[in-house]
Amino acid sequence: MSVSTVAADQTVCAQLPVLGRDVTVPLVTGGEVTYAALDYAASAPALQRVWDDVAAYAPYYGSVHRGAGYLSQLSTDLFENSRTTVGEFLDCREDDQVVFTRSTTDSLNLLAGALPADCQVFVFETEHHASLLPWRDARVTYLNAPRTPEEAVATLEDALAGRDPLGPALVCVTGASNVTGELWPVRELAAAAHAHGARIVLDAAQLAPHHPVSVRDLDVDWVAFSGHKLYAPFGSGVLAGRSDWLREAEPYLAGGGASRKVSRRTDGGVDVEWHESAARHEAGSPNVIGVYSIASACKALTEAGFDTLVAREQQLIETVRAGLAEVPEVRVLSLFGDDAPRVGVISFVVEGWNSSHFAAALSAEYGIGVRDGLFCAHPLVRTLLGSDPQTQGECGAPEAAPGEKSLNAIRVSFGAGTPDEHVERFVRAVKELVSDGAKWNYRTQDGRCVPAV
Repeated sequence: MSVSTVAADQTVCAQLPVLGRDVTVPLVTGGEVTYAALDYAASAPALQRVWDDVAAYAPYYGSVHRGAGYLSQLSTDLFENSRTTVGEFLDCREDDQVVFTRSTTDSLNLLAGALPADCQVFVFETEHHASLLPWRDARVTYLNAPRTPEEAVATLEDALAGRDPLGPALVCVTGASNVTGELWPVRELAAAAHAHGARIVLDAAQLAPHHPVSVRDLDVDWVAFSGHKLYAPFGSGVLAGRSDWLREAEPYLAGGGASRKVSRRTDGGVDVEWHESAARHEAGSPNVIGVYSIASACKALTEAGFDTLVAREQQLIETVRAGLAEVPEVRVLSLFGDDAPRVGVISFVVEGWNSSHFAAALSAEYGIGVRDGLFCAHPLVRTLLGSDPQTQGECGAPEAAPGEKSLNAIRVSFGAGTPDEHVERFVRAVKELVSDGAKWNYRTQDGRCVPAV
């Protein structure tokens, strides 16, 4: 069975067509401008190819694994073929499972619930909260932020050397920082984990949209990522990897789809036999459109060619970093230094500016969307800013009024759908705001800096 798909432009092109590329937004100073979406690290715009594929499937919508009708059977094939596509995109091993979830956060919480009893977890303080916080029922060792990739490996080896060698252990690490964009030495960390009898899960939320991710080559045990950062719509994610811990764990959700057989006992109770496949953790009617959109995005990125995409993104990174380097008041945040390989995620602070004020001016006066705050990575951002990493703060909210000192940062991020003009406008806007100041007055409203009206 197959779905008739809308014809897509198959020409290999470095800048991929995305939704919203022609959207215009009003400026407080008058007029309108094409919106420059430079917040890819939070959510990347959906690829036009993905949207067209989903629209072509929509008339054939049917509940999967549930019906004998043609549309249900077609949707089931689509769903399971998407599982195969994602497994190929990640270069999974033959016996790995691909489990569909709601997001990276959901994937890592699922894995946290599947940990064997008395499992030790090792995680760097540099992680996004999605991979920093789910391990509440395990013995967790939080590792200090390293300042070089080599120090990261050495820190992990030292921590693992002191663990109970007989018990299960898991290392959780990011592939690319959602704050600095820097690539982490995943292969070397995986080797260190395995040398000490531990397993490793890769948070690839920021890595997969920018670089190829091979489970085999990196030798990780699991990988997690979100569709909404991979140019697919919201609401879908992936956990892929070793099946044994997942097969032996209680289902993430109890319900239809996860159960293979349910029967009443003579004492009035219920006996349940759960699936051992990925379905064990996919109870309920799944997000077929979300799953299909992830598979479509995987195909689109593969066909475009990561070599081409990476090369162009590096040009954008160089444009932004060179432009920011010309502004003495700007300090770019980094763990591993200027020469570290990175993806299109750059965070910085501006001397004399509250970060929320600066981000609000970029939006209101230039039509540029960036992110300000702590980026759901509070300990890391506070470490990079030289403040107490244990100080609490609300995720993404400013802590000072315009013009006052801020413990937050500004993040600009981009990817396969970003036009050159967007990053050029951003660099020009930063220089103008620093040299000339904002053209408008701003005030704090509901925890956000907004134009005064």
